[in-house]
Amino acid sequence: MPLREHVYSVMIVSASEKLNSSLRSLLTSPDFDPVCISGSVSEAQRTLKERSFDIILINTPLPDDFGMRFAIDVSRGQSSVAALIVKNEIYNEIYSKVVDHGVFIIRKPISAMLIQQALDWMRAARERMRQLEKKTVSLEDKMAEIRIVNHAKWALIESLKMTEADAHRFIEKQAMDRCVTRREIAENILRTYT
Repeated sequence: MPLREHVYSVMIVSASEKLNSSLRSLLTSPDFDPVCISGSVSEAQRTLKERSFDIILINTPLPDDFGMRFAIDVSRGQSSVAALIVKNEIYNEIYSKVVDHGVFIIRKPISAMLIQQALDWMRAARERMRQLEKKTVSLEDKMAEIRIVNHAKWALIESLKMTEADAHRFIEKQAMDRCVTRREIAENILRTYT
């Protein structure tokens, strides 16, 4: 599946009008929408309370904070991919502090080609995160189904004095006979016997 099928929301956190203008001009394709600019970490945090972003570009330093802790927090708690834009002189120091948290680093001075390459990497990382999020939801759904079915088995065991094996077979057979999921049968059992 090509990346072009997805639209990526972007937040630029930067106090530099020149850089903001340059980044915005690189993000004009239909692949990036919306593009939001915050001038400080505190403003960016307020915006993130209202909505999430796929890609967050942080130009350091910012007026109210350097931005490194913000990048780490965003990478941990959000489904966002974050990149810090730092001076070349401190690249290695910052990299060693954020690499374990999945934060990308871009060296200053930057070029349009470098930003485009970083955006491509960040989109690829975001797609990988989407796949993992889908797997997580699927596993959570499966675990919830198992819990409900087990709860229904115990309801059958207590109410109808079935063995666990009999309760299991009963739920399986009902699901097959009615062409519904085991979860639906279990939920009906729970409504009836609890």
